[in-house]
Amino acid sequence: MAIPDYARTNFNTLLRAASDGNLAPMECLDAATHEPRYVLCAVGRSDGEFVFTPFGHLADGNPYDTYLPPYPEDPTGSIVSPAT
Repeated sequence: MAIPDYARTNFNTLLRAASDGNLAPMECLDAATHEPRYVLCAVGRSDGEFVFTPFGHLADGNPYDTYLPPYPEDPTGSIVSPAT
């Protein structure tokens, strides 16, 4: 499965922000649960003010327990469920 254009664009923006020194972690609240999340943000400026653009949160604990990789034997690139 190909990575969609929006994800590739966001990734490239994230790389540019990191190489320019304009990347910061920020503590935010999850919109649904109101639990704290630590979010990677690109830092920019607009009219002299700082603007933080969130790109994604850092995994709590062990990220290998949080995410499942693509299943290489599935031609559609589907993620393997824990039950399979």
